[in-house]
Amino acid sequence: MPADIARLLDEIDALPDCRRFGRVTAILGLLAEVGGIEKELSIGGRCVIESRDGRRIPCEVVGFRQGRALLMPFGSLDGVGLGCRALVSDGQPAIYPCEAWLGRVINALGEPVDGKGPLPKGTRPVPIRNTPPSAHTRQRVGQKIDLGVRAINTFLTCCRGQRMGIFAGSGVGKSSLMSMLARYSEAQVAVIGLLGERGRELQEFITEDLGEEGLARSVVVCATSDEPPLMRRQAAYMTMAVAEYFRDQAMDVLCMMDSVTRFAMAQREIGLSAGEPPTTKGYPPTVFAELPRLLERAGPGAAGAGSITGLFTVLVEGDDHNEPIADAVRGILDGHIVLERQIGERGRYPAINILRSVSRTMPGCNSDAENQIVGAARQLLAAYDNMAEMIRLGAYRRGSDQEVDLAIHYQPALEAFLRQSKREKTNLATGYSMLAEILGVPWQ
Repeated sequence: MPADIARLLDEIDALPDCRRFGRVTAILGLLAEVGGIEKELSIGGRCVIESRDGRRIPCEVVGFRQGRALLMPFGSLDGVGLGCRALVSDGQPAIYPCEAWLGRVINALGEPVDGKGPLPKGTRPVPIRNTPPSAHTRQRVGQKIDLGVRAINTFLTCCRGQRMGIFAGSGVGKSSLMSMLARYSEAQVAVIGLLGERGRELQEFITEDLGEEGLARSVVVCATSDEPPLMRRQAAYMTMAVAEYFRDQAMDVLCMMDSVTRFAMAQREIGLSAGEPPTTKGYPPTVFAELPRLLERAGPGAAGAGSITGLFTVLVEGDDHNEPIADAVRGILDGHIVLERQIGERGRYPAINILRSVSRTMPGCNSDAENQIVGAARQLLAAYDNMAEMIRLGAYRRGSDQEVDLAIHYQPALEAFLRQSKREKTNLATGYSMLAEILGVPWQ
């Protein structure tokens, strides 16, 4: 039997014998309160509210209060009033991705938004709210992955299946760095989630930063800042679901999400609307429960599957890298890349602070020679950083410290090495040979 016919028969069999519905009894801010079907629903379940003007608004159950179900909509509640019908949706929300999704832009519900026609449907459903592979069945992280950015390739080497955070304030270059990684990474597929993005920047990112070459092997999931919080949160789950599909096809996937902070903010709006108590900086407890559930979905797959190398940006408020979300995410991930505003103000991009960044797979993934050269370069950068204020003020005299003299000598070349334009690519081998040439170390 052809796969399309088999899938159609499965969908027909899944159709309910009867439709169950309740009625809207109250609207409280972002929530619609529904009665009559509370025993049919559970947390995370789906309903569709029929508005007075005929629109069908998908909703998710986020809580219960005084014998009523609390629904949060994926769209606007305009036109919804008391007595409107709320139909129960059967089944677990799922998508049917396939390789034809590459090069497409979709929204948080898996619907195309790029004007290129409907999305083809695959044969296997992938749950949107999936669970990560068991820790006992997961493989270990793989070999090094070439990301095309020499500062990361050499000083913060990343392995297949590793999860890294990119921590930065606003306007420090997170999106530009993400576009470089999407274009130049050697991963077979890139899945990019843009959560709470400015509407005008979406086309700029796709056409200018990502480009045709990057888009051709990517799936972009977007939810702009004006969309309801449920859509912004759902975009994160959709990004991971698409990445899991390609991972299960034994592919190496680069999954990038911008940003985890906006996911946490969306979850904060949902939690507070449902009546959760605010805790640290107004974030309810579910935010810190949902973060590991989301981030753990990236990583190596089970035996026979591929991997999801996760790069998650974190927008630190007020450049405070110890704020609650940054602190929680840093404890979950396998390393962090810190972008610093002061470095960007000096005109060096990507504005990575090498000394404050770390990859937890290093030095185990490198050879002894590679570790030695990276260690020597880090030592020079640290020596210069320790005396930077004295050097800028002219208070340091050459000859006072031999190590600092060496750091001053090599600083211009190391700064030039760390600087890389958006249209420039450097692979792993070239990065190490360039660093060896700067330090005058023989290299094969």
